[in-house]
Amino acid sequence: MKMHFCIPVSQQQPDTLGGRYVLYSVYLDGFLFCKVRYSQLHRWDEQLRRVFGNCLPPFPPKYYLAMTTTMVEERRGQLECYLQNVTADPRVTRSDVFTEFLTLVQLQTLNITTKNVVLAVFLPDGRSINVGSLTSDTAERVLEVVAHKLGLHPELVGYFGLFLIQCFPEGKLSVVKKLADFELPYTSLQSSEVENCKIGLRKWYLDPAMDSVLMDCRAAGDLLYMQAVQDVEIEWMKPTQAQREELKALQKQENQTKFLELSQKVQHYGNIQLDPCTCNHPEPGCGVLLSFGNNEISCHITLPDGQTQDIVFQMSRVRCWQVTSLGTLLDTDGPQRTLNQNLELRFQYSEDSHQQWFVIYSKQAFFLSSCLKKMVSEKMAKLTEESPEMQIEVPDQGRSKKHPGQPSQQKDYFNFLRKGKMKKSEGDYVWGTLTEEGL
Repeated sequence: MKMHFCIPVSQQQPDTLGGRYVLYSVYLDGFLFCKVRYSQLHRWDEQLRRVFGNCLPPFPPKYYLAMTTTMVEERRGQLECYLQNVTADPRVTRSDVFTEFLTLVQLQTLNITTKNVVLAVFLPDGRSINVGSLTSDTAERVLEVVAHKLGLHPELVGYFGLFLIQCFPEGKLSVVKKLADFELPYTSLQSSEVENCKIGLRKWYLDPAMDSVLMDCRAAGDLLYMQAVQDVEIEWMKPTQAQREELKALQKQENQTKFLELSQKVQHYGNIQLDPCTCNHPEPGCGVLLSFGNNEISCHITLPDGQTQDIVFQMSRVRCWQVTSLGTLLDTDGPQRTLNQNLELRFQYSEDSHQQWFVIYSKQAFFLSSCLKKMVSEKMAKLTEESPEMQIEVPDQGRSKKHPGQPSQQKDYFNFLRKGKMKKSEGDYVWGTLTEEGL
């Protein structure tokens, strides 16, 4: 499945010989990932082809004459398409040649040298694990070190992930993004302009049935318990009054097993909740609180007149989705770390042979898209186990999963394209409409 890569802006820079070159700002999940030249990406593509041959997507051709503005824009779009397609193959993203190049350009973008640092990774109970690492260590590597410190069985590491999490004084939190295996947590923290942001450890699956795989490992059970307690406190889980009182008693008794058994019966257990946002249903301008997990998208909707209603969409009836972004990049000579953007995610829902689009307006649209992909990939993993002959590739499960799968033969739900063009106006860049066809 394709990743949320885009190149919304490019800039001409002077080189040491008096000429000029184009520097492309590459964003992942709406945040600056790196800045690269065409020549760097071209050499990288050549290295990848030595390993994977011609199964890679086409790379934009060289121009031997000076490029016009139109040619620069065309190349930008082609490079964007290339990054989206090359990262769709998990064999490529798991390779050393892939990771080593992206590690280098992440460091170069922020002028960070490889050095020893201490990285704090926060657990759901508020404690932190201090990890002695390098600035060049990937999220996958940092996660492995944290798992080792906690005593987590190596085969279970892929069920957890590192996240950028924004914390608020009243105890609430907002998940900004899931760090990809090849992202560098140190540089992600440095480049993020989100206030009170930290690296957090959370489970990374949305099917509560997967809990059973982890319960034989004490460290994994401890993490599930910590997250369940936190989810009750921040009101991501919705226990009844009776359930809440029983959970408090079990927590006081430190009875983790019974606490988790009861938690699994609570509404929205294991779900992820977005910050309050708006939607277009049943009418434009409605407020909505989204919770997703267990193959469902749960919506608590507040109408303009104050009335509320609850709608649950089953993932089995979601046919596709797309993310559209329209934003302005200010201070184009500065770091350009985060897009000032308005995002919408719309998904097509089928019910009783009728299809309609449900539109969500949220700054977390990219993260929501990642979670929808996760739910679909988990469903496909379950189908693969039931019918191994289907040979469905299941991405994003971590390298330690037991079923690495074959090259992808699943339905190509996902398409990521751009509508319109970027325009420049008095120092501002306007990012045209970016459309992402979802699963």
